[in-house]
Amino acid sequence: MPFFLSILMSCIVSGISTFNGVGAVSQFTELWLGAWFISWVVAFPTLLLVLPFVRKLTGAFVDLR
Repeated sequence: MPFFLSILMSCIVSGISTFNGVGAVSQFTELWLGAWFISWVVAFPTLLLVLPFVRKLTGAFVDLR
C-alpha cells in the first residue's frame, strides 16, 4: 500500500506544482515526469519512515474508549 500511495500522491502533487510553476507549456509532460520522479524518490522512503507514527496517531484517535 505505501508503494502505490506514494506513486499516486507524488504524481498528483508534482503535476499540480509543475502546472502552477510553468503552466500549459509544450514541455509540460517532460517537466512533470522529472518532477514526479524526484518527488517519488523522496515520498516513498518518507512514507515508510512515518507510517508507524501515523498508525499510532490514528489508533489514538480511533480508540477513544
